[in-house]
Amino acid sequence: MVKIFIDPGHGGTDPGAVGNGLQEKNLTLQIATRIKDILVAEYNNVTIKMSRTGDTFPSLNDRTDQANAWGADFFLSVHINSGGGTGYEDFIYTSTGQAAKTYQDNIHAAIMKLVDFKDRGQKTGNLHVLRESSMPALLTESGFIDSATDSAKLKTATFIESLARGHVNGIVKSFSLTKKSTAVYHTVVNGDTVYALSRTYGSTANQIKDWNGLDADYTIKVGQTLRVK
Repeated sequence: MVKIFIDPGHGGTDPGAVGNGLQEKNLTLQIATRIKDILVAEYNNVTIKMSRTGDTFPSLNDRTDQANAWGADFFLSVHINSGGGTGYEDFIYTSTGQAAKTYQDNIHAAIMKLVDFKDRGQKTGNLHVLRESSMPALLTESGFIDSATDSAKLKTATFIESLARGHVNGIVKSFSLTKKSTAVYHTVVNGDTVYALSRTYGSTANQIKDWNGLDADYTIKVGQTLRVK
């Protein structure tokens, strides 16, 4: 089981960066929560713990202490930038192992593939959550809240979804996560056979037989609904 610790930056009395009607603490929680929801709903063998799930402010020590005590395999800290720039960048610790660099490569590439942000590059930094976490760690900075262009994108649900999906796709590649199987059902029409359905939907004939309790002759009836994948 892969253990991912997700840290939405700031929170509570600390809004983080503020600009263009947005607060960093709200955006980081939206993105982080969506990352968690996608991973839990769509992928096998992954469990998530978050440093906060509401508008609270864990200290920096609280965040890394939680992750270390839990024995996380990866620490992801989600932030929004400010200071007059534009675009996306991410950070690993100044002296770190190959795993953190590989995860940074994967997540950076996956995010840039899905979002229309200037690529500010992959960087290193002596930041608490990167330095004090016992596992590979990455801090992402998804746009500048004080940029009119970036903030306009951050105000849209579709862009937040793309940011979350980018993070997820990079995590999936980093840890070789597999997708949960999704059952597909088919209502039998005249002329359907189990063998034709197995070719169409990618199931084996025996799987269809076993899933639906068919007899030894694979007998199906018109109007019967079968699980086929």
